[in-house]
Amino acid sequence: MGNRLSKIYTRTGDDGSTGLADGNRIAKNAQRVEAMGTADELNCHIGLLIECLDSNDELVDNLRRIQHHLFDLGGEFAIPGSKVIGDNHIEWLEQTLDTHNENLPPLKNFVLPGGSPAAAQCHMARAVCRRAERVVVALSHEDSINTDARHYLNRLSDLLFVFARSLARRNDGEEILWEQKKSGL
Repeated sequence: MGNRLSKIYTRTGDDGSTGLADGNRIAKNAQRVEAMGTADELNCHIGLLIECLDSNDELVDNLRRIQHHLFDLGGEFAIPGSKVIGDNHIEWLEQTLDTHNENLPPLKNFVLPGGSPAAAQCHMARAVCRRAERVVVALSHEDSINTDARHYLNRLSDLLFVFARSLARRNDGEEILWEQKKSGL
């Protein structure tokens, strides 16, 4: 690691701007900053999910790998024009998704978030991932971005959904399915 922060505050952001990794400054409410922040928020939710699991859980290695990908993705947003996330990342997500999905029964109804604390946290990460994808789509209308970043987030939300389903079914648990009769309609 090249430069290390020895002082956390700089006061340069007190004017409502923030610095990108390329040295440019932009408004803290810019879509690019929103994309970086939402990727960071998603990474935090995945970190919390990991802490809900045993350290030797089979999902932990996959989730840690995803955390590294998300850190790289945030770096991509911090350096306009850069590309770190690529086809290999998306292919890995798809392979992991296929592997975990084949062990689940087909869906016959909508799934409500919950089933266990870990499953609920995984659903929370999935929802934040969907928001990150929407933010990146909005950014792509303003600025040129790596389209693989958008594809990555789309696949990741699918994978998190499958992980949540798996987590809810552990230890003889059950997924909570939406029932129209209970919604009062």
